[in-house]
Amino acid sequence: MATMVDVARSAGVSVATVSHVLNDTRPVRPATRRAVLDAIEELGYTPNTLARSLVTARTRSIGLAVSAISNPYFTEILQGVEAGALEHGYGLLVADPHDDPAHERTVVQLLHERRVDGMIVAPSARPAELLGYLARHGVPTVFLDRRVDAGTPPDPVPSGFVFDQVCAENTEPVALLVGHLAELGHRRIGLVAGLPGLSTTGERISGYRDGLARAGLPHDERLVVSGDSEAAGAERATGTLLSLPAPPTALVTANNAMTIGALRAVRARGLTVPGDLALCCFDDFSWADLFSPRLTAIAQPAREIGAEAVRLLLDRLDSPGREARTVRLPSAFVHRTSCGCPEKGSDA
Repeated sequence: MATMVDVARSAGVSVATVSHVLNDTRPVRPATRRAVLDAIEELGYTPNTLARSLVTARTRSIGLAVSAISNPYFTEILQGVEAGALEHGYGLLVADPHDDPAHERTVVQLLHERRVDGMIVAPSARPAELLGYLARHGVPTVFLDRRVDAGTPPDPVPSGFVFDQVCAENTEPVALLVGHLAELGHRRIGLVAGLPGLSTTGERISGYRDGLARAGLPHDERLVVSGDSEAAGAERATGTLLSLPAPPTALVTANNAMTIGALRAVRARGLTVPGDLALCCFDDFSWADLFSPRLTAIAQPAREIGAEAVRLLLDRLDSPGREARTVRLPSAFVHRTSCGCPEKGSDA
């Protein structure tokens, strides 16, 4: 097995120079760096990660804590994080907090104890314990998908804790869905909202209200129900809407899991989409185009969110004192037929 001494001898440099190339601890001339890297490849040398971490105080690993990893949206985020991490030579440790604040705090501590260089987290609806732990230990952190507002009670951000955030646009895309349904003639438009307390839930409810206001439609509280961001909750919530004396004629679901629950509730009552109920959903997913009817949806840039989170974290590691940044990435309207519009090219 090749050693650093072998690499140094082959490249014609000192062992210290090989160490500087591997650990980025001192500038090395490009030609010398190239000679060292060529020697490493030729000899098949594998650096000792543990030893490197003792020298650099870094393990070149990132902790990722996101709930519902089986959800296609978060799966794509994970893929984006992994690709971004590998591109920069970082490994990835993943944990699922299950959207439970106490468990969230536990898994983040476990990741931190494995000496990750920084953390990427999709925070729960009540992240006080999480924020306290990250602040006490000064863990470089990027929050993704769900924002954390510094002064929002009951979970104010601990003093001095600086973090970056990346998420998709939420408010305007939902207003666009509501406006589209209103243009199709719908006057009673329901919303199956997400888990209370999440920033995404609040923003999408705001978008729903904005869409109604722009269309000149009244806001009826009975038409907004919580599906708790999961399929079973959305199935119950949609059943509640469909049982109203004057049920909605159109529905917006606020994430992909809740779309599945809503469709189950519609089918259980022998109704059809869009014949009896027009449907638009937030979150596109790979098989949305295979449903009959095909699902009109808002597509979030999930992989880009994951990759941007890695970029923000690496920037934070390189410049710990810089100001916090919040990055918003645009979502896209994917127009299909569950809203009641005909297929493109159809004469219907």
